Amino acid sequence: MGVDEFGAPDMSDQERPLSGIEEYLGQQVVVDTCSNYIILGTLSRIDHDYLTLENVDVHDTSDADSTKDHYIMESHKLGIRTNRRGAKVRIAEILSVSLLRDVEIY
Repeated sequence: MGVDEFGAPDMSDQERPLSGIEEYLGQQVVVDTCSNYIILGTLSRIDHDYLTLENVDVHDTSDADSTKDHYIMESHKLGIRTNRRGAKVRIAEILSVSLLRDVEIY
């Protein structure tokens, strides 16, 4: 393993925790975190340690009566309720990333 232009380890695709999400760039995504927060927005950049999103809804499910799944389904139906123009999300805090349009409503 070499180093990139910033001196960080240059990892193969198999070693990158979120390899393969490059196809999500420019699309609305759901970022499920290790905490009570669920983050929805348009994926605009993927860095070594962070994802950058635009037109973002950062939602703390501990402040509401709904679960993460319920909130995501609601956002799929009604659209993202933007409360930030942009946000960076630490990759180490991410459980999963999916396209909002792929959310199954049940």
